[in-house]
Amino acid sequence: MTRARFTLLRFAFFLSVVTFLDRVCIASAASSIREDLHLTAVEMGWVFSAFTLAYAIFEVPSGWLGDTIGPRKVLTRIVLWWSAFTIATGIAWNFVSLLTFRFLFGAGEAGAFPNTSRSFSQWFPISERGRAHGITFMGTRLGGALAPPLVVALIATAGWRASFWIFGSIGFVWAFAWWKWFRDDPAKHPSVDPAELQLIQKERGEVPDRQSPEWRYLLSRNLLFICLAYFAFGYGLYFYLTWLPTYLREARGFSARDAGLLAGLVLLAGAATSILGGFWTDRWVKRYGLKIGRCGVTAIALPSSGLVLLAGAMTDHALAAALLMAVASGLADLSISAAWAMCHDIGGDAAGTVTACMNTFANLGGTIAPLVMGYSVELLGSWRIPLLITAMMYVLGGFFALLVNPSRPLTVE
Repeated sequence: MTRARFTLLRFAFFLSVVTFLDRVCIASAASSIREDLHLTAVEMGWVFSAFTLAYAIFEVPSGWLGDTIGPRKVLTRIVLWWSAFTIATGIAWNFVSLLTFRFLFGAGEAGAFPNTSRSFSQWFPISERGRAHGITFMGTRLGGALAPPLVVALIATAGWRASFWIFGSIGFVWAFAWWKWFRDDPAKHPSVDPAELQLIQKERGEVPDRQSPEWRYLLSRNLLFICLAYFAFGYGLYFYLTWLPTYLREARGFSARDAGLLAGLVLLAGAATSILGGFWTDRWVKRYGLKIGRCGVTAIALPSSGLVLLAGAMTDHALAAALLMAVASGLADLSISAAWAMCHDIGGDAAGTVTACMNTFANLGGTIAPLVMGYSVELLGSWRIPLLITAMMYVLGGFFALLVNPSRPLTVE
C-alpha cells in the first residue's frame, strides 16, 4: 500500500511551522519595533489585533472557497499572499503602515488551516484525522518556539526588519512545491494506489455524504458551542503569540535573550501536547464514542490550562511563572485536535466552511486579547488582571465543549 497521504501530512506540517514563524516573529520583535517606530503599548496592541481581526473577517470566505474550488488553488494563493506581506512588514515606517501591513497579512493568511483541514477530509480516514491534526498543530508550536530565539539572534546581527524579510521568503518555496505535488482528489493522484484509496474511502462510506450545508445551518447551536469553546482557546493562545516575550521582559525582569528562550519553551510545550491530544482524541473515540472522545478531551484540557495559568499569574517567582505558563499552554493545546475533528464530525464535506467558522471565533478572541492586555498595561499598569481574565476564559471554554453533540450533523438541525 502506498502512503501518499503522509506526504500530504509532511506538507501540512511544514506549512504550519512557516505559518507560526511568520506570526510569532512580530511578538519577539515587538520591543525593537516599539523603540524604532515610537509606539505605545496600546498602539502595539492594535498592531497585534489587526492581524487577527483581518483573519477573522476573511476566514469563512476562504474556507468556503476551499470547499468550492479545492485547497490546492486556495492554499497556493494564501501562502504567496502572506509571504509577500510578511516581507512588507519589514519596510514599515510608522504606526499606520505597520497596522496596514499586518491587516493585509491577516487577510491573506485567513483560511490556511481550514483548507489544510479540508484536504485531510479527502485524504485521511476518520480514524486518522485526530492525529493528522495533532501533527499539523505540533508544527505550529515548533514554528512558534523557534521564532523567539531566531528573531532575537537576527535582531542582534541584522536588525528587526531583516527577520521579516528572511522568514517571509520561505513561503514562496512551499507554494511552488505544493502546487506541483498536491491534487484535491486523492483518486487523481499518481502516487495513490487502489489499496490506499480504499483505506481512505472506507470510513467515509460509513457516514452519508453531506454536501455543503445551506448557510442557515451554520447558525446551529451545535456549531455555536464549538465556536465558543474555540473562542476561549484563541483568546488564551494570542497572549502567548503576541505579548508573552514583552511580558517576560517587562513584568518578570528577564533579559531579551532569556525572554526569547522562555517564550520558545512555552510554545514548545504545545508541540508535544498537540500531537498527544491528537492520539488522545482518536483513542477515546474508538473506546468511548464521539461525545467523550471529542468533548471530554476539550472539557478536561481547557479548564486545567486555566487553573495552571491562574497559578502562574499569581506567583511572585519569575521563573516559576514562566514554567507554569509553559504547562498552561501545553494543556490548552491538548484540545486542538479534538476541536478540529469535531468540525469534520458535524460538517462532512463542508469541513472547510465549518472549520473556518470555528477558527473565526478563535481569531475574534485573538483580536480582543492583545487589546485587553495593551489597555490594561497602559491605563492600569497591570499585567495580572488580563491574565486572570484569560484563565476564566479557558474554564468557560471547557463548559461550552460539554454542550456539543459531535454525532449530530449540521443538516439535521
